Amino acid sequence: MNHSTQRSARDRKDTLPMGHTATPEAQSGGLTATEHRLANGLRVVLSEDHLTPVAAVCLWYDVGSRHEVKGRTGLAHLFEHLMFQGSGSVKGTGHFELVQGAGGSPNGTTSFERTNYFETMPAHQLELALWLEADRMGSLLMALDQENLDNQRDVVKNERRQRYDNVPYGTAFEKLTALSYPDGHPYHHTPIGSMADLDAASLEDARAFFRTYYAPNNAVLSIVGDIDPEQTLAWVEKYFGSIPAHDGKPEPRDGSLPEIIGEQLREVVEEAVPARAMMAAYRLPNDGTRECDAADLALTVLGGGESSRLYNRLVRRDRTAVAAGFGLLRLAGAPSLGWLDVKTSGDVEVPVIEAAVDEELARFAAEGPTAEEMERAQAQLEREWLDRLGTVAGRADELCRYAVLFGDPQLAFTAVQRVLDVTAEEVQAVAKSRLRPDNRAVLVYEPVAGEADDPAAAEGAAPAETTDENEESAQ
Repeated sequence: MNHSTQRSARDRKDTLPMGHTATPEAQSGGLTATEHRLANGLRVVLSEDHLTPVAAVCLWYDVGSRHEVKGRTGLAHLFEHLMFQGSGSVKGTGHFELVQGAGGSPNGTTSFERTNYFETMPAHQLELALWLEADRMGSLLMALDQENLDNQRDVVKNERRQRYDNVPYGTAFEKLTALSYPDGHPYHHTPIGSMADLDAASLEDARAFFRTYYAPNNAVLSIVGDIDPEQTLAWVEKYFGSIPAHDGKPEPRDGSLPEIIGEQLREVVEEAVPARAMMAAYRLPNDGTRECDAADLALTVLGGGESSRLYNRLVRRDRTAVAAGFGLLRLAGAPSLGWLDVKTSGDVEVPVIEAAVDEELARFAAEGPTAEEMERAQAQLEREWLDRLGTVAGRADELCRYAVLFGDPQLAFTAVQRVLDVTAEEVQAVAKSRLRPDNRAVLVYEPVAGEADDPAAAEGAAPAETTDENEESAQ
């Protein structure tokens, strides 16, 4: 059992009967949520916020690319697109049209560990959003045919070309993921999937995937905003209550790995990119652990913005890079990844960058963060947490995230306190044990002749400071 599973089992409630279980306001800054469960297993989380007359609906299905098998990668992301192509009562692209016509904004994304769908609506249009989500959960198979499958397969393949295959550094995430997780590991491939597997997906593959994973007992529905909880719950029961549960979902494959890779994995890519680049992925603790929060703080000090150590060293002082970032890709079912992204300046060679990076990481491991760096990093992560919970859509997403991945949506309200409780010694310890050359996969980009003369293009490429690089979106 890995650390994430231990945390989930420790925090999860065995049953969630219908009723109110509000988070104490003292722990949540005044934010509260109540949990409910329908007879078919659908978990419902409600959070009132009457500041503005809007409501956010967020539905997380416990299915992502980690649930796919070799030869059928990309199904989770493909299905995210199919969910917007009609259902029993809504034809074609009617879901988008109805939500947007009512003044709302819908979308969906796919990651390694989940697929989510969400709408932000004027509060008086909440019932419409709930009906739409229930209709495609309960009746999508009525509209899923070969024409829809072929159409959306082509859309996804085109998305792959536009976002991965035909843009500078576009395949970096896919290549580094494949290096970081061994062949056969559930996280070895990214949500976009391969062209060959997308071509191989049959209509029956898609239908079986839906029947297995798009069931109410494999989902969490959160509704946040200017709502009447009693009326909202009545609508949820009305529209979702009759959808049958499905008990045939297989357990996801084990994603645990040793703490340290044990060697430096390396790949050199020669492509038409605007500048040389060094990208690296370090194996870090699973999300949901105190060690993961310590790693997040370490990477924030080292590469989280223009006040970070690596930015100051490489961009400001040495002027050997035009961009430098170090961020955390949090994963619950497998080791997280510390994501380093440096674009070189002018004719600077990658070994120069690599030596400077290793020097800074070794110094940090030996000395740890200063009190000022700890305060700044904790404040930065606290601000990001406040930004997520400060909007109804962000809060709905966080409530779903903690419910699906860790069994308890209330953990969303106390996440920042766990970061603030981490000590400088813990941050130093995780850096010393994990941010080592023998615990990383390295990707080196070398421009083909004549393509390394536009450093501005390299500077515009976003460094790895976010945790959403593994998401594929429906739009």
